[in-house]
Amino acid sequence: MRLLLTGKNGQVGFELQRSLAPLGAVSAFDRSGCDLSSETSIRELVRDLKPDVIVNPAAYTAVDKAETEREQAALINARAPAIFGEEAAKLGALVVHYSTDYVFDGQAQGLYAETDPTGPQGVYGQTKLDGEQALAASGARHVIFRTSWVYGAHGANFAKTMLRLAAERETLGVVADQVGAPTSAALIADVTAHVIRTLQQDTSKDLGGLYHLVAGGETNWHDYARYVIEAARARGKAIKVAPEAIKPIATSDYPTPAKRPANSRLDTSKLRNTFDLTLPDWKSGVDFFLQQIL
Repeated sequence: MRLLLTGKNGQVGFELQRSLAPLGAVSAFDRSGCDLSSETSIRELVRDLKPDVIVNPAAYTAVDKAETEREQAALINARAPAIFGEEAAKLGALVVHYSTDYVFDGQAQGLYAETDPTGPQGVYGQTKLDGEQALAASGARHVIFRTSWVYGAHGANFAKTMLRLAAERETLGVVADQVGAPTSAALIADVTAHVIRTLQQDTSKDLGGLYHLVAGGETNWHDYARYVIEAARARGKAIKVAPEAIKPIATSDYPTPAKRPANSRLDTSKLRNTFDLTLPDWKSGVDFFLQQIL
């Protein structure tokens, strides 16, 4: 099996190089090898490699900057998946693509299912939704994973930022009115490999489509930060901030150019039932992550 992987230096792309390796020959590229803002670059690469599977974790993820860099965000998040789909359809290849909880408005009371109405609140979410729809309309076999609150041992993320700040400051204010499930890049990569293997082994069933992929359980950013900081303290990391000095704040106390979803909880039952998977609680992923970086 020949696999084309984008975004190899990103959090998910880095882990995918590991998880996809047993499946076949992985050709992994960063921005210099595959410029997702260039239609020519994408088409030439796919036509040259003729992959059986295209895995595309690369994205424009600067949520706030997207509000002013609309064209760049649209090229990478919306147009690139469409081009991958068009080229894959000609080859009979499978496209695996990643999307986000930001396609929803975050106002629902319960878990978001794949069939729930979308309502992006900003440019980033809208371009990711446009990318989903463009890939689905391309005619290519595809799997789209919506995920959220991603972190990993490789790359920058919220958990690492909290650890850095906790070692520098005596007080921290962290948003407590946004809810979701911290999801490790390693889990996303491992599930991706399992799904690709299943789809390629049994082509008689049409198991492609849209799936929600997040860790089990839920938390808010404040409680997530406290868990990370206290777990790191227990492992001997020098932490300056005291537990009681990590203060919960409201989203309104920390204004940003792009609005964040208050509810990022995604229902993963379709993924778990279709592919016979168990998705571990978010704390187990964070514990393993801390073992890796501390």
